[in-house]
Amino acid sequence: MSTALRALTQEQKQFFEEQGYLVVKGVFKPEELAEIETTFEKISEQTIPGYFEPKLDSEVSDPLTRYPRVMHPHRFNETAKRYMLHEPVLDILADLYGEEAYAAQSMFYYKPPGSRGQALHQDNFYLQVEPGNCIAAWTAVDAADEENGGLLIVPKTNDYEIVCPDIADSKESFTTHYVKPPKDEKAIPAIMDKGDVLFFNGNLIHGSYRNKTKDRFRRAFICHYANQSATKISHYYKPLFRADGSEVILEDNPDGGPCGVEFENVYPH
Repeated sequence: MSTALRALTQEQKQFFEEQGYLVVKGVFKPEELAEIETTFEKISEQTIPGYFEPKLDSEVSDPLTRYPRVMHPHRFNETAKRYMLHEPVLDILADLYGEEAYAAQSMFYYKPPGSRGQALHQDNFYLQVEPGNCIAAWTAVDAADEENGGLLIVPKTNDYEIVCPDIADSKESFTTHYVKPPKDEKAIPAIMDKGDVLFFNGNLIHGSYRNKTKDRFRRAFICHYANQSATKISHYYKPLFRADGSEVILEDNPDGGPCGVEFENVYPH
């Protein structure tokens, strides 16, 4: 494994290892964010079966019906794929992993005013990266805070085992799973400016607030990665991609995780 750091300080790497997360300021430049914004504004007016299926032609009570998350945009949009493989992000991931990263997934959240949040959960419950772990790179396309539905994280739960989740409160969460934080550990807000990226370990418990504003979206471009030495991943995330855009095929992870065979029925993250 490489020991020389490409993008981070030793203090930043140590913080990530101890706390399970790290916010890196200004990873994306204004012109890069503008390209991401334009790309997903165009996507928001389309229906892309299997990836983005909004209700475009009627008034809806749930804003997430009009603006659901976009799943795997890198599979149909070259701009999304290019930013999933954004060199500054991959350099940071190489520092965090101590080896190269493979890109496994991309998502885009619009999070319009009034949207429900997402209950606390753990990413590697879904990705099932082995050996090693997934890391998320959560890019703030809009500034994110407690009012417009920013992220919640539970520090130091990066070493907390992956658990079978409980059922979430559907009035507050658009997803169905909830992981209770360990005793004496509390969720805190991750306050972010446009262009900041939050990196976090696949075991870290996290979620998001409801968007309580009337006029602010909380758009985010979110990607998940696996370490180069991983050999298995859930089939939902195949193929993976190297930095040059070439495909990597890992084995399917047949392990049902803490829920056993019930895992087959859960949605991909």
